[in-house]
Amino acid sequence: MAQFYVTDLQQSDTNEKAGLYQFLATFSDKTKARVFYTKNPDWKITSITRLLTVPCPICRKDYFCNCLERFSDTIHNEIVDSGLLPE
Repeated sequence: MAQFYVTDLQQSDTNEKAGLYQFLATFSDKTKARVFYTKNPDWKITSITRLLTVPCPICRKDYFCNCLERFSDTIHNEIVDSGLLPE
């Protein structure tokens, strides 16, 4: 099981009327990802994409990949467990 250790989560965009939220997540290895959530009434991750600042921590490729999508549930659980999501 992969551990990503989300160290920071910053809200970057929101559409409260539709319940859509966008966050920038920073992992312990300095990888950054854009995380999309819905909130109706609970937080649910809809997608995650890696920002191309460092190679992918899973496949080590330096271009667009979908590796983080496979671990979206794990990443969501780490974000929730660390209390980084707003109320």
